[in-house]
Amino acid sequence: MTQSFGNLTDLNGKRVLITGASTGIGAALARAFAAQGAKVGVHYNCSKDAAQKVVQDIEDAGGAAILIRADASNSSALAAAVEEAAQTLGGLDGLINNAGGMIKRVPYAEATDEDYDRVMDLNARSIVVASKAAFPHLKKQGGFIINTTSIAARNGAGNGAGLYGSSKAFVSNVTRGMAKEWIGHRIRVNAVAPGVIATPFHERYSTNEQMKAMVATIPQGRAGVAEDCVGAYLFLASEALSGYVIGQVIEVNGGQLMP
Repeated sequence: MTQSFGNLTDLNGKRVLITGASTGIGAALARAFAAQGAKVGVHYNCSKDAAQKVVQDIEDAGGAAILIRADASNSSALAAAVEEAAQTLGGLDGLINNAGGMIKRVPYAEATDEDYDRVMDLNARSIVVASKAAFPHLKKQGGFIINTTSIAARNGAGNGAGLYGSSKAFVSNVTRGMAKEWIGHRIRVNAVAPGVIATPFHERYSTNEQMKAMVATIPQGRAGVAEDCVGAYLFLASEALSGYVIGQVIEVNGGQLMP
């Protein structure tokens, strides 16, 4: 499903790399930014067929997109992927750090060093690595970084998702700190915190019973879909709409959390 968000003319021609863009929220973002005329780098790791489908959909609609592959938990590979995107797109105007995952549900009392490293490398360190790699390109003309955090960053998560939630709390705070340091280079850094969104993430990590229990706590009465999140990212990417919005986390959760 592709929604219409009007015509955000200041996104036309922007060069945007979206990590974790093969499925779910990332795929919806890739299609939406391309529909605004942005040139999109579609990053993936394992889901090659799905990523190729995103690029094909964009091209079929008259947009421009490229495929970029890297393991986001591997610092050197991810930094190289950002550089590849910048070179292929002719520069970077925006980076959306969306790659991430729970890896597996594991209670804190059973978590190993390996569990910790895998979650933090993928969800936390990748944000720092990709942003650092994008920095010299973004500062040339100014631009934006939007990080994907989570409702779990505020509520502590549950059911063995604590490490994941803690890694996303890191993302939220990196957003604030990086925003302070980089706004002087005309790079606006913000984040979006999705709530319970029906994507392959929950297909992989949540049972039907867990989903029903989570949805029961949402005032709007339903889980979100990937497209429900898109508007917040477009808003934060648009200088015209959010040029004075710095270091903020927009919660998109159907009222489940109202901080």
